[in-house]
Amino acid sequence: MEGTREPSGEGDSDADISVGDRALGKSRLLSRQCDTCIFNPGNPMHLAPGRLRDLVSEARQRESFIVCHDTLPHYRQPGVKPAICRGFADRYRTQALQLIERLFGFVEVDPPGATGPDPRRGVDSR
Repeated sequence: MEGTREPSGEGDSDADISVGDRALGKSRLLSRQCDTCIFNPGNPMHLAPGRLRDLVSEARQRESFIVCHDTLPHYRQPGVKPAICRGFADRYRTQALQLIERLFGFVEVDPPGATGPDPRRGVDSR
């Protein structure tokens, strides 16, 4: 299954980035969409026209998922580990997501930099 190897450095693809938490035996999934999620209205990541469609199409063709950009190695803040994009997981049920859910389950992690309540859910994310 894709997305199982640990990142080895520059040039890693999403397939080289592990969202797995070895200690728990589960995969990391964001507890909510990050503030700049590619699925938020208004294109907060300033993606080129058609880029979101291409990202989603590629992930769905591979029956995989999208890793949250805020958790990728080149965006990494200390202690942040790659996690599945909540925006993608809430919208698409790919084979990889279904298998992870049935076989191992998810551990929900807060988006990087989350410090207060999620205004969309009214829940404290600390």
